[in-house]
Formats: sequence, structure tokens, C-alpha cells
Amino acid sequence: MAKDNKFDLEDRLIDFAARAVKVAKALPSDLVGRHFMGQLTRSGSSPALNYGEAQGAESRKDFVHKMKICLKELRETVVCWKIIVKSNLLESDRLEPLIIEANELISIFVTSVNTAIKNMEKE
Repeated sequence: MAKDNKFDLEDRLIDFAARAVKVAKALPSDLVGRHFMGQLTRSGSSPALNYGEAQGAESRKDFVHKMKICLKELRETVVCWKIIVKSNLLESDRLEPLIIEANELISIFVTSVNTAIKNMEKE
């Protein structure tokens, strides 16, 4: 069962990355749009890539470190989307479901990191 959950999370992160790329591609091609296009492409795809690295972590400490990177990148992506909305680069209704998904993923990662840290303390 845990194996299925792992793949569900991995799939969600891959979908999240793909959605971030689609949003980036929808941005205007002016200077500001290109800036956020690059930023969003990097931060939006990073959680999936780093989660893959976390699965091959060499230690629990390494796992926690990589999971915290995922968490930072998820939060960065949310802030990027909020700036895009506040700047009227894209409509808020387009990004609201993505922000909800990001917040759900953030909650999962916070729980996972906290659990891993507690388990490290027991060792």
C-alpha cells in the first residue's frame, strides 16, 4: 500500500510540474513574462525532480534535506503564482486550483519531513 502512495505522490508532483510548465508557456513574451516563465519552470519542476532524489537518499538525514528542498520549491512556486495573479499576467481563476494543489502537497511534505525528523531522533 505504501508503494502505491509513493507513486501517487510522484504522479501528483509530475502533474504539478507539467501544470507549472503550461502556466509558464501561457505568460506574455515580454520581459516580465519571460522572467516569471523561467522562474516558474525551475521552481515548478524542482519538487518532482528532488522527490526522485529523495527516494534514493543515502540516509534519513539526506532524505530530510531533499524533502525540505521540495518543500521550499513548492512554496516558491505558490509565491510566483500569487505574483503572477497580482500583476494581472494571468487570471486568478486559472491559478487557484494550482495553488490549492500546491498547498495540499506542502501539507504532505511538512508531515513527511516532521515524521522523518522524529524517526531520526529515535535512532
